[in-house]
Amino acid sequence: MPAMSKFLSYILFIGFVVGAGLIAGITNMPGDWYQSLQKPFFNPPSWLFGPVWTTLYVMIGVAGARIWQRSPKSAAMQLWFAQMAFNLMWSPAFFGLQNPELALAVIAGMLITIVAFMVKARPIDRISTLLFVPYLAWVAFASVLNLSIAWLN
Repeated sequence: MPAMSKFLSYILFIGFVVGAGLIAGITNMPGDWYQSLQKPFFNPPSWLFGPVWTTLYVMIGVAGARIWQRSPKSAAMQLWFAQMAFNLMWSPAFFGLQNPELALAVIAGMLITIVAFMVKARPIDRISTLLFVPYLAWVAFASVLNLSIAWLN
């Protein structure tokens, strides 16, 4: 793949992921409903979510571009798009519909597709797999947080 095409794929993937994540976040802000919920003691401060997700979105975009460049029709690429779909459904389910239980089902799907992507991506590009490790850790933590909020409310 020519250098310009590689560069363009990185820009497109990162732009898509960061842009879509930003739109999902802005259109589904936490608001008063979320503020009124009981939260567990380990709930992070709200200012942390923006920087963490932005960093993760860049890493997700880089991983997607790397797999696209090496094997665009692979199961890994299909799983990359599937995990993005789950990722973009979580905020509307949790904040938009104000439904922590539905969001728990969505985040479970996200976890499964993240792990499946990592398994399928490893033989294609180990770096893409490694780029998903922090994402997996954060989504696992977010799953426990989501479950705790559903349980407490």
